[in-house]
Amino acid sequence: MYPNLIQTIEGLDLSSIPSQRKEILKVLAAFIQKKKGEGAPILLNFICTHNSRRSHLSQVWAQALAAYFNVENLFCYSGGTEATTVFPMVIKTLINQGFSNSNLSQQTNPIYALGFGPNSPSIVAFSKKYDHPFNPEESFAAIMTCDTADQGCPFIAGAEKRIALPFEDPTVSDGTPEQEATYAARSLQIACELKYVFSQIT
Repeated sequence: MYPNLIQTIEGLDLSSIPSQRKEILKVLAAFIQKKKGEGAPILLNFICTHNSRRSHLSQVWAQALAAYFNVENLFCYSGGTEATTVFPMVIKTLINQGFSNSNLSQQTNPIYALGFGPNSPSIVAFSKKYDHPFNPEESFAAIMTCDTADQGCPFIAGAEKRIALPFEDPTVSDGTPEQEATYAARSLQIACELKYVFSQIT
């Protein structure tokens, strides 16, 4: 794992997470623990409305933190209730916090390959609907990272578990001097909460 990314992860303070939030996170940890105990693939699909910001931050951090905590056979995905594009500040933020990136495609909906170590498999990031063929069809946890998607999509076909884990939308800072700091803070919040999740796995 890249040293700068390890530094970011080790700097995350789990005591900053409110106790009520930890109760939600324990539901996700329990799903991961159950699948691990069964020896089954652990499939996590992070879902937001546009699959452009929070769902991608969650997907990338979850995959990296699984590796950090040596949780094997875990595969992370993301999707939206509609496809748009990954917001560029998301990629910039992840790079600043220790990930590498290669642009696989520069089309209207770019495809990125994010890495968390020299020999790590790439995390493929592009905007898509949650039921896109790239994503799992069954036996996955659907983690709803925004209230809009949670309320607007009451049924996720194939999901074994549905977990509402909304994060505040960093879009409010777009085009302002606070944009970079806002995205960095949201990314670190997501990372911190997912670090807590994986720290619970035995």
